[in-house]
Amino acid sequence: MNQFQCFSLSFLFILPVFLLSGCSSEEPVFECSDPLGCVEISPEAKLKIGVLQALSGDVAPLGQAQIRGLELALDKRKGMILGQRVSLQIEDTGCSAEGGANAALKIIADPQMLAIYGTTCSGAAATAAKAMSDAGLIMISGNNSAPFLTSIAGKKGPDWQAGYFRTAPNEENAGAVAASFAFVKQGLTRAVVINDNDIYTRGLTESFKKSFVELGGTVVLDTSVDKGDVEMLPVLTAAGNAKAEVLFFPLFQPEGNHLLLQARRLPVFDDVLMISGGALMEESFLASVGEAGKGMCFVGPSVPTGSAVQELTRAYIEKYKEKPSVSYFLSGFDAAELLFHVIENTAVQDSKGHLHIGRQQLRKTMYAIREYNGVSGELSCDKFGDCAAPSFEVLRLDDPAAGIEGLEKNVIYPSDSL
Repeated sequence: MNQFQCFSLSFLFILPVFLLSGCSSEEPVFECSDPLGCVEISPEAKLKIGVLQALSGDVAPLGQAQIRGLELALDKRKGMILGQRVSLQIEDTGCSAEGGANAALKIIADPQMLAIYGTTCSGAAATAAKAMSDAGLIMISGNNSAPFLTSIAGKKGPDWQAGYFRTAPNEENAGAVAASFAFVKQGLTRAVVINDNDIYTRGLTESFKKSFVELGGTVVLDTSVDKGDVEMLPVLTAAGNAKAEVLFFPLFQPEGNHLLLQARRLPVFDDVLMISGGALMEESFLASVGEAGKGMCFVGPSVPTGSAVQELTRAYIEKYKEKPSVSYFLSGFDAAELLFHVIENTAVQDSKGHLHIGRQQLRKTMYAIREYNGVSGELSCDKFGDCAAPSFEVLRLDDPAAGIEGLEKNVIYPSDSL
Protein backbone atom coordinates (compact mmCIF):
# COMPACT_ATOMS: atom_id res chain seq x y z
CA MET A 1 0.00 0.00 0.00
CA ASN A 2 1.54 3.39 -1.00
CA GLN A 3 1.15 6.65 0.85
CA PHE A 4 -1.67 7.89 -1.35
CA GLN A 5 -3.65 4.71 -0.86
CA CYS A 6 -3.10 4.91 2.84
CA PHE A 7 -4.33 8.50 2.97
CA SER A 8 -7.38 7.57 0.93
CA LEU A 9 -8.33 4.78 3.32
CA SER A 10 -7.95 7.03 6.33
CA PHE A 11 -10.19 9.60 4.68
CA LEU A 12 -12.87 7.07 3.83
CA PHE A 13 -12.95 5.39 7.22
CA ILE A 14 -12.45 8.46 9.39
CA LEU A 15 -9.47 9.40 11.51
CA PRO A 16 -9.84 6.82 14.40
CA VAL A 17 -9.56 3.98 11.92
CA PHE A 18 -6.40 5.49 10.52
CA LEU A 19 -4.88 5.55 13.99
CA LEU A 20 -5.50 1.82 14.38
CA SER A 21 -4.40 0.89 10.82
CA GLY A 22 -1.05 -0.31 9.62
CA CYS A 23 -0.29 3.27 8.63
CA SER A 24 0.44 4.15 12.29
CA SER A 25 3.34 2.83 14.32
CA GLU A 26 1.65 3.63 17.67
CA GLU A 27 0.47 0.72 19.83
CA PRO A 28 -3.25 0.63 20.72
CA VAL A 29 -3.94 1.82 24.25
CA PHE A 30 -5.68 -0.60 26.62
CA GLU A 31 -9.12 0.65 27.58
CA CYS A 32 -10.81 -0.81 30.65
CA SER A 33 -14.45 -1.70 30.05
CA ASP A 34 -14.94 -3.64 33.29
CA PRO A 35 -17.94 -2.22 35.21
CA LEU A 36 -16.03 -2.41 38.52
CA GLY A 37 -12.84 -1.00 37.07
CA CYS A 38 -9.39 -2.45 36.44
CA VAL A 39 -6.13 -2.67 38.32
CA GLU A 40 -3.05 -1.85 36.22
CA ILE A 41 0.25 -3.34 37.36
CA SER A 42 3.49 -2.18 35.76
CA PRO A 43 6.30 -4.71 35.18
CA GLU A 44 8.34 -3.38 38.08
CA ALA A 45 5.41 -3.18 40.53
CA LYS A 46 4.20 -5.87 42.91
CA LEU A 47 0.86 -7.61 42.78
CA LYS A 48 -0.92 -6.70 46.02
CA ILE A 49 -3.09 -9.06 48.06
CA GLY A 50 -4.61 -8.24 51.43
CA VAL A 51 -4.60 -10.86 54.18
CA LEU A 52 -7.16 -10.76 57.00
CA GLN A 53 -6.67 -13.38 59.71
CA ALA A 54 -7.05 -13.80 63.46
CA LEU A 55 -3.46 -13.56 64.68
CA SER A 56 -3.91 -12.79 68.39
CA GLY A 57 -5.58 -14.56 71.28
CA ASP A 58 -6.44 -18.24 71.57
CA VAL A 59 -7.79 -18.40 68.00
CA ALA A 60 -4.41 -17.39 66.55
CA PRO A 61 -3.36 -20.96 65.60
CA LEU A 62 -6.27 -21.09 63.15
CA GLY A 63 -5.20 -17.82 61.54
CA GLN A 64 -1.60 -18.94 61.43
CA ALA A 65 -2.66 -22.15 59.64
CA GLN A 66 -4.38 -20.06 56.97
CA ILE A 67 -1.34 -17.88 56.41
CA ARG A 68 0.88 -20.95 56.16
CA GLY A 69 -1.46 -22.43 53.54
CA LEU A 70 -1.10 -19.17 51.59
CA GLU A 71 2.69 -19.20 51.95
CA LEU A 72 2.90 -22.79 50.71
CA ALA A 73 0.83 -21.86 47.66
CA LEU A 74 3.16 -18.92 46.98
CA ASP A 75 6.19 -21.19 47.37
CA LYS A 76 4.75 -23.39 44.64
CA ARG A 77 4.96 -20.37 42.32
CA LYS A 78 8.29 -19.17 43.72
CA GLY A 79 6.57 -16.10 45.14
CA MET A 80 5.36 -14.83 41.77
CA ILE A 81 2.14 -14.62 39.78
CA LEU A 82 2.40 -13.94 36.04
CA GLY A 83 5.99 -12.85 36.53
CA GLN A 84 5.09 -10.28 39.22
CA ARG A 85 6.31 -10.43 42.77
CA VAL A 86 3.47 -10.69 45.29
CA SER A 87 3.14 -8.24 48.17
CA LEU A 88 1.01 -9.27 51.16
CA GLN A 89 -0.58 -6.71 53.49
CA ILE A 90 -1.38 -8.74 56.61
CA GLU A 91 -3.91 -7.42 59.14
CA ASP A 92 -5.14 -8.98 62.40
CA THR A 93 -8.95 -9.17 62.72
CA GLY A 94 -8.88 -10.48 66.29
CA CYS A 95 -11.74 -12.85 65.37
CA SER A 96 -14.39 -10.15 65.83
CA ALA A 97 -16.88 -8.29 63.64
CA GLU A 98 -15.34 -4.93 64.57
CA GLY A 99 -11.85 -6.26 63.88
CA GLY A 100 -12.94 -7.57 60.49
CA ALA A 101 -14.39 -4.21 59.47
CA ASN A 102 -11.40 -2.17 60.63
CA ALA A 103 -8.86 -4.50 59.03
CA ALA A 104 -10.76 -4.57 55.75
CA LEU A 105 -10.84 -0.78 55.59
CA LYS A 106 -7.04 -0.70 55.85
CA ILE A 107 -6.79 -3.12 52.94
CA ILE A 108 -9.23 -1.46 50.56
CA ALA A 109 -7.72 1.97 51.18
CA ASP A 110 -5.04 1.00 48.65
CA PRO A 111 -6.52 1.31 45.12
CA GLN A 112 -3.91 -1.16 43.84
CA MET A 113 -5.15 -3.90 46.17
CA LEU A 114 -6.37 -6.75 44.00
CA ALA A 115 -8.01 -9.23 46.37
CA ILE A 116 -8.39 -10.33 49.99
CA TYR A 117 -7.36 -13.66 51.46
CA GLY A 118 -9.38 -14.29 54.61
CA THR A 119 -10.85 -14.31 57.12
CA THR A 120 -10.29 -16.86 59.88
CA CYS A 121 -13.55 -16.29 61.78
CA SER A 122 -16.97 -16.02 60.20
CA GLY A 123 -17.99 -13.09 62.40
CA ALA A 124 -15.08 -11.05 61.07
CA ALA A 125 -15.92 -12.16 57.53
CA ALA A 126 -19.44 -10.72 57.64
CA THR A 127 -18.21 -7.14 58.12
CA ALA A 128 -15.03 -7.50 56.07
CA ALA A 129 -16.93 -8.98 53.13
CA LYS A 130 -19.37 -6.05 53.11
CA ALA A 131 -16.50 -3.56 52.85
CA MET A 132 -14.73 -5.74 50.27
CA SER A 133 -17.80 -6.13 48.08
CA ASP A 134 -18.63 -2.42 48.15
CA ALA A 135 -15.06 -1.70 47.03
CA GLY A 136 -15.35 -4.14 44.11
CA LEU A 137 -12.73 -6.67 45.22
CA ILE A 138 -12.94 -10.42 45.66
CA MET A 139 -12.29 -12.26 48.91
CA ILE A 140 -11.70 -15.95 49.55
CA SER A 141 -11.37 -17.85 52.81
CA GLY A 142 -10.11 -21.31 53.64
CA ASN A 143 -11.62 -21.24 57.13
CA ASN A 144 -15.01 -19.47 57.25
CA SER A 145 -17.89 -21.92 57.38
CA ALA A 146 -20.96 -20.13 58.79
CA PRO A 147 -24.03 -20.76 56.60
CA PHE A 148 -25.08 -17.10 56.92
CA LEU A 149 -22.13 -16.02 54.73
CA THR A 150 -23.25 -17.93 51.64
CA SER A 151 -26.48 -19.92 51.62
CA ILE A 152 -29.03 -21.61 53.85
CA ALA A 153 -31.36 -24.26 52.40
CA GLY A 154 -30.41 -23.22 48.88
CA LYS A 155 -31.19 -19.55 49.44
CA LYS A 156 -28.93 -16.54 49.86
CA GLY A 157 -27.68 -16.16 53.43
CA PRO A 158 -28.32 -12.90 55.33
CA ASP A 159 -24.61 -11.97 55.23
CA TRP A 160 -23.98 -12.98 51.59
CA GLN A 161 -21.90 -10.51 49.59
CA ALA A 162 -21.01 -10.50 45.90
CA GLY A 163 -17.36 -11.42 45.41
CA TYR A 164 -17.08 -13.54 48.57
CA PHE A 165 -15.90 -17.16 48.20
CA ARG A 166 -14.61 -19.94 50.43
CA THR A 167 -13.01 -23.38 50.23
CA ALA A 168 -14.12 -24.36 53.74
CA PRO A 169 -17.42 -26.25 53.48
CA ASN A 170 -20.71 -24.65 54.49
CA GLU A 171 -21.42 -25.91 58.01
CA GLU A 172 -25.16 -25.89 57.46
CA ASN A 173 -24.84 -29.68 57.28
CA ALA A 174 -22.49 -29.98 60.27
CA GLY A 175 -25.30 -29.31 62.72
CA ALA A 176 -27.44 -31.91 60.96
CA VAL A 177 -24.67 -34.54 61.26
CA ALA A 178 -24.22 -33.79 64.97
CA ALA A 179 -27.99 -33.99 65.54
CA SER A 180 -28.25 -37.30 63.67
CA PHE A 181 -25.36 -38.73 65.68
CA ALA A 182 -26.97 -37.73 68.99
CA PHE A 183 -30.52 -38.82 68.18
CA VAL A 184 -30.12 -41.74 65.76
CA LYS A 185 -26.79 -43.23 66.84
CA GLN A 186 -26.87 -42.47 70.57
CA GLY A 187 -30.64 -42.52 71.14
CA LEU A 188 -30.63 -39.19 73.00
CA THR A 189 -33.78 -37.07 72.92
CA ARG A 190 -33.10 -33.99 75.10
CA ALA A 191 -30.57 -31.43 73.91
CA VAL A 192 -29.15 -28.11 75.06
CA VAL A 193 -27.47 -25.83 72.52
CA ILE A 194 -25.10 -23.00 73.45
CA ASN A 195 -23.66 -20.36 71.09
CA ASP A 196 -21.69 -17.16 71.65
CA ASN A 197 -23.79 -14.87 69.39
CA ASP A 198 -21.19 -15.21 66.62
CA ILE A 199 -22.68 -16.05 63.20
CA TYR A 200 -20.57 -19.21 63.06
CA THR A 201 -21.77 -20.62 66.38
CA ARG A 202 -25.35 -19.47 65.81
CA GLY A 203 -25.37 -21.07 62.37
CA LEU A 204 -24.32 -24.42 63.82
CA THR A 205 -26.75 -24.37 66.73
CA GLU A 206 -29.63 -23.35 64.45
CA SER A 207 -28.93 -26.21 62.04
CA PHE A 208 -28.56 -28.65 64.95
CA LYS A 209 -31.87 -27.52 66.47
CA LYS A 210 -33.75 -27.83 63.19
CA SER A 211 -32.47 -31.33 62.47
CA PHE A 212 -32.79 -32.59 66.05
CA VAL A 213 -36.44 -31.52 66.28
CA GLU A 214 -37.24 -32.94 62.84
CA LEU A 215 -35.82 -36.28 63.96
CA GLY A 216 -38.11 -36.28 66.99
CA GLY A 217 -35.89 -34.82 69.70
CA THR A 218 -36.53 -31.87 72.00
CA VAL A 219 -34.27 -28.86 72.45
CA VAL A 220 -34.86 -28.21 76.14
CA LEU A 221 -32.66 -25.09 76.25
CA ASP A 222 -31.33 -22.73 73.58
CA THR A 223 -28.96 -20.25 75.21
CA SER A 224 -25.71 -18.35 74.75
CA VAL A 225 -22.59 -17.04 76.43
CA ASP A 226 -20.68 -13.91 75.52
CA LYS A 227 -17.20 -13.77 74.06
CA GLY A 228 -14.84 -13.13 76.92
CA ASP A 229 -17.00 -14.92 79.50
CA VAL A 230 -15.03 -16.95 82.04
CA GLU A 231 -17.72 -18.03 84.49
CA MET A 232 -19.92 -20.69 82.87
CA LEU A 233 -21.76 -21.90 86.00
CA PRO A 234 -25.02 -19.99 85.28
CA VAL A 235 -25.50 -21.48 81.82
CA LEU A 236 -24.37 -24.93 82.98
CA THR A 237 -26.78 -24.82 85.92
CA ALA A 238 -29.61 -24.02 83.51
CA ALA A 239 -28.56 -26.89 81.25
CA GLY A 240 -28.43 -29.29 84.19
CA ASN A 241 -31.85 -28.20 85.44
CA ALA A 242 -33.23 -28.81 81.92
CA LYS A 243 -32.11 -32.45 82.24
CA ALA A 244 -29.96 -32.32 79.13
CA GLU A 245 -28.76 -35.59 77.59
CA VAL A 246 -26.59 -33.89 74.98
CA LEU A 247 -24.80 -30.55 75.16
CA PHE A 248 -23.95 -29.01 71.76
CA PHE A 249 -21.58 -26.04 72.14
CA PRO A 250 -19.67 -25.16 68.94
CA LEU A 251 -17.65 -22.41 70.65
CA PHE A 252 -14.18 -20.99 70.09
CA GLN A 253 -11.32 -20.80 72.57
CA PRO A 254 -11.16 -19.77 75.36
CA GLU A 255 -14.93 -19.89 76.03
CA GLY A 256 -15.14 -23.52 74.88
CA ASN A 257 -12.28 -24.46 77.24
CA HIS A 258 -13.97 -22.82 80.22
CA LEU A 259 -17.32 -24.46 79.52
CA LEU A 260 -15.92 -27.97 79.17
CA LEU A 261 -13.62 -27.78 82.20
CA GLN A 262 -16.35 -26.38 84.45
CA ALA A 263 -18.91 -28.92 83.19
CA ARG A 264 -16.53 -31.75 84.08
CA ARG A 265 -16.62 -30.61 87.72
CA LEU A 266 -20.41 -31.01 87.89
CA PRO A 267 -21.75 -34.57 88.49
CA VAL A 268 -24.95 -33.74 86.59
CA PHE A 269 -22.92 -33.86 83.35
CA ASP A 270 -21.19 -37.19 84.01
CA ASP A 271 -23.39 -39.01 81.49
CA VAL A 272 -24.13 -36.08 79.17
CA LEU A 273 -22.80 -36.29 75.60
CA MET A 274 -20.58 -33.27 74.93
CA ILE A 275 -20.27 -32.20 71.28
CA SER A 276 -18.44 -29.17 69.93
CA GLY A 277 -17.48 -27.92 66.48
CA GLY A 278 -14.39 -27.75 64.32
CA ALA A 279 -13.13 -24.52 65.93
CA LEU A 280 -11.94 -26.52 68.96
CA MET A 281 -10.20 -29.21 66.89
CA GLU A 282 -6.82 -27.63 67.56
CA GLU A 283 -3.71 -28.74 69.46
CA SER A 284 -3.77 -25.89 71.96
CA PHE A 285 -7.34 -26.75 72.99
CA LEU A 286 -6.44 -30.41 73.50
CA ALA A 287 -3.39 -29.42 75.52
CA SER A 288 -5.42 -26.99 77.61
CA VAL A 289 -8.21 -29.40 78.62
CA GLY A 290 -6.07 -32.55 78.84
CA GLU A 291 -7.83 -35.60 80.28
CA ALA A 292 -11.00 -33.55 80.79
CA GLY A 293 -11.46 -33.72 77.05
CA LYS A 294 -11.57 -37.51 77.01
CA GLY A 295 -14.82 -38.81 75.54
CA MET A 296 -15.76 -35.43 74.08
CA CYS A 297 -17.02 -35.41 70.49
CA PHE A 298 -16.47 -32.94 67.66
CA VAL A 299 -18.28 -32.40 64.38
CA GLY A 300 -16.02 -31.11 61.64
CA PRO A 301 -15.23 -31.29 57.94
CA SER A 302 -14.13 -34.68 56.68
CA VAL A 303 -10.34 -34.75 56.80
CA PRO A 304 -8.94 -35.04 53.25
CA THR A 305 -6.49 -37.81 52.43
CA GLY A 306 -4.37 -38.87 49.47
CA SER A 307 -0.97 -38.30 47.95
CA ALA A 308 -1.47 -34.56 47.43
CA VAL A 309 -2.29 -34.13 51.13
CA GLN A 310 0.77 -36.16 52.13
CA GLU A 311 3.02 -34.14 49.84
CA LEU A 312 1.75 -30.80 51.12
CA THR A 313 2.05 -31.96 54.73
CA ARG A 314 5.69 -32.89 54.08
CA ALA A 315 6.28 -29.44 52.59
CA TYR A 316 4.65 -27.89 55.67
CA ILE A 317 6.88 -29.81 58.07
CA GLU A 318 9.99 -29.06 56.04
CA LYS A 319 9.22 -25.32 55.96
CA TYR A 320 7.96 -24.79 59.51
CA LYS A 321 9.88 -27.55 61.34
CA GLU A 322 6.74 -28.84 63.07
CA LYS A 323 3.62 -30.83 62.34
CA PRO A 324 0.41 -28.90 61.50
CA SER A 325 -1.67 -28.11 64.60
CA VAL A 326 -4.86 -28.21 62.50
CA SER A 327 -5.71 -29.62 59.07
CA TYR A 328 -7.27 -26.36 57.89
CA PHE A 329 -4.02 -25.28 56.24
CA LEU A 330 -5.14 -27.60 53.42
CA SER A 331 -8.30 -25.62 52.65
CA GLY A 332 -6.24 -22.46 53.13
CA PHE A 333 -3.81 -23.68 50.48
CA ASP A 334 -6.73 -24.38 48.15
CA ALA A 335 -8.18 -20.92 48.72
CA ALA A 336 -4.87 -19.35 47.71
CA GLU A 337 -4.57 -21.67 44.71
CA LEU A 338 -8.02 -20.68 43.44
CA LEU A 339 -7.23 -17.00 43.92
CA PHE A 340 -3.96 -17.27 42.00
CA HIS A 341 -5.67 -19.33 39.30
CA VAL A 342 -8.36 -16.73 38.61
CA ILE A 343 -5.83 -13.89 38.58
CA GLU A 344 -3.76 -15.77 36.01
CA ASN A 345 -6.84 -16.44 33.89
CA THR A 346 -8.21 -12.90 34.09
CA ALA A 347 -5.20 -10.67 33.56
CA VAL A 348 -4.49 -9.10 30.17
CA GLN A 349 -0.94 -8.05 29.36
CA ASP A 350 -0.29 -5.17 26.97
CA SER A 351 2.70 -4.71 24.68
CA LYS A 352 4.61 -2.82 27.37
CA GLY A 353 4.27 -5.65 29.87
CA HIS A 354 1.63 -4.00 32.02
CA LEU A 355 -1.03 -6.29 33.51
CA HIS A 356 -4.65 -5.15 33.41
CA ILE A 357 -7.06 -7.02 35.68
CA GLY A 358 -10.79 -6.33 35.60
CA ARG A 359 -12.42 -6.54 39.02
CA GLN A 360 -15.80 -7.81 37.81
CA GLN A 361 -14.06 -10.28 35.50
CA LEU A 362 -12.15 -11.66 38.49
CA ARG A 363 -15.48 -12.43 40.15
CA LYS A 364 -16.92 -13.98 37.00
CA THR A 365 -13.87 -16.21 36.60
CA MET A 366 -14.14 -17.39 40.21
CA TYR A 367 -17.88 -18.08 39.97
CA ALA A 368 -17.15 -20.15 36.85
CA ILE A 369 -14.71 -22.52 38.63
CA ARG A 370 -15.78 -26.12 38.03
CA GLU A 371 -14.11 -29.41 39.03
CA TYR A 372 -10.84 -27.82 40.10
CA ASN A 373 -8.57 -30.43 41.67
CA GLY A 374 -7.65 -29.10 45.10
CA VAL A 375 -5.70 -30.93 47.79
CA SER A 376 -8.84 -30.92 49.96
CA GLY A 377 -10.99 -32.32 47.15
CA GLU A 378 -12.73 -31.24 43.97
CA LEU A 379 -13.77 -27.58 44.00
CA SER A 380 -16.66 -25.99 42.10
CA CYS A 381 -17.89 -22.53 43.07
CA ASP A 382 -21.66 -22.01 43.17
CA LYS A 383 -23.57 -18.75 42.81
CA PHE A 384 -23.36 -18.12 46.55
CA GLY A 385 -19.57 -18.49 46.77
CA ASP A 386 -19.33 -22.01 48.22
CA CYS A 387 -16.55 -23.86 46.41
CA ALA A 388 -16.19 -27.02 48.54
CA ALA A 389 -18.56 -29.95 48.75
CA PRO A 390 -20.09 -30.25 52.25
CA SER A 391 -18.84 -33.39 53.97
CA PHE A 392 -18.78 -33.66 57.77
CA GLU A 393 -18.11 -36.33 60.36
CA VAL A 394 -18.20 -36.84 64.12
CA LEU A 395 -14.93 -37.64 65.88
CA ARG A 396 -14.34 -38.68 69.49
CA LEU A 397 -11.36 -37.80 71.65
CA ASP A 398 -10.31 -41.08 73.26
CA ASP A 399 -6.62 -40.34 73.77
CA PRO A 400 -5.79 -36.66 74.43
CA ALA A 401 -2.07 -37.49 74.36
CA ALA A 402 -2.39 -38.53 70.68
CA GLY A 403 -3.28 -34.95 69.77
CA ILE A 404 -5.00 -33.82 66.60
CA GLU A 405 -3.52 -36.65 64.57
CA GLY A 406 -5.10 -39.22 66.87
CA LEU A 407 -8.41 -37.37 67.00
CA GLU A 408 -8.71 -37.12 63.23
CA LYS A 409 -8.20 -40.86 62.92
CA ASN A 410 -11.03 -41.64 65.35
CA VAL A 411 -14.08 -41.03 63.15
CA ILE A 412 -17.12 -42.60 64.81
CA TYR A 413 -19.89 -41.20 62.58
CA PRO A 414 -18.99 -40.52 58.93
CA SER A 415 -20.88 -38.05 56.76
CA ASP A 416 -22.52 -40.82 54.72
CA SER A 417 -24.40 -41.91 57.86
CA LEU A 418 -27.09 -39.29 57.15
